Amino acid sequence: MNFLVEDWGGKYQSQDISAKKGLNIDKLLDRVLLEAELLDLKANPDRLAKGTVIESSLDKGRGYVTTILVQTGTLKMGDVVLAGTHSGRVKAMFNERGQRIKEAGPSAPTMILGMSGAVQAGDQFNVMDDEREAREIANKRLQLQREQGIRTHKHITLDEIGRRLAIGNFKELNVIVKGDVDGSVEALADSLLKLSTQEIQVNVLLKGVGQISESDIMLASASNAIIIGFQVRPSVSARRLAEQEEIDVRLYSIIYNAINEVKAAMEGMLAPDFEEKIVCNVEVREVFKIPKVGTVAGCMVTDGKITRNTKIRIIRDGIVVYSGELSSLKRFKDDAKDVQAGMECGLSISNYNDVRVGDNIEGYENVAVKRTLA
Repeated sequence: MNFLVEDWGGKYQSQDISAKKGLNIDKLLDRVLLEAELLDLKANPDRLAKGTVIESSLDKGRGYVTTILVQTGTLKMGDVVLAGTHSGRVKAMFNERGQRIKEAGPSAPTMILGMSGAVQAGDQFNVMDDEREAREIANKRLQLQREQGIRTHKHITLDEIGRRLAIGNFKELNVIVKGDVDGSVEALADSLLKLSTQEIQVNVLLKGVGQISESDIMLASASNAIIIGFQVRPSVSARRLAEQEEIDVRLYSIIYNAINEVKAAMEGMLAPDFEEKIVCNVEVREVFKIPKVGTVAGCMVTDGKITRNTKIRIIRDGIVVYSGELSSLKRFKDDAKDVQAGMECGLSISNYNDVRVGDNIEGYENVAVKRTLA
């Protein structure tokens, strides 16, 4: 990424640390303060607060909990906050240790309560003077986001239909993702979208924070989707509705398990490849011409096992002269289901009578091989 550290003659400071053992954290803080002093980084605490949203989640008892980093100004209790498509008044504030605080200055990480929804991680927040104005801006942004979503929704074209027909077995997997925090939801949704291939396309219809609700079940029912819950559970009514509608709700605590299971499901949707497996070799020892029946070959099974349904090839002097199926297989005068290696048999071939002494009959079957995603 073209970051050259000071130890290698560059201009960027570096410090080895261990969060697990707590090593060199004090040295890291000293380097951060030194860098801030050299770069003359300053923020005005006497203005309306502004910063970035780090994470958001839905707590059952407290509502929407938003973790923010104040970058300039001072955030106080009762301030009206606008972030992305949500707004709200700060009802409570907590520092990184979970202790209640009344204000947060520049570079202070803070958890706040009172937002109207789960703000997306990475969004900027601003403190507004008027709550009504903040609500109007949030609603306007939400409206624009919806319009943008409708505009960017990809409609199927004739070219796309042609491509899918050319592939022959194109499939789609619709997914609804719900999680406990916004960061996990974004990471899981992005990982699932990256699983899309030429033959199977993954569509994330909805991603959100909070428990799985009845509306999620109804959306899954209407769009033939599966629901993936990460560290969340469906409500009692949603669980009952999912059973009625026969909606597949998968719940996970580890993100890799969710990705691997969806990947395995997609591999199951792929049409299998077929590989040819040689099951027997039969040597023609004698040929009999029988009126109204045709040519019957008296044979010896040299290896493997030939059955009545085995597909065969006739090989003469190393060249395949015919591929087809058996019309009959006999041991002496009786019909046989199969003949083992080292045993003699009589057989006739459908729509082919030019069997000669010394021909080798090769029996094969097509075995389905499970495909994997590229």
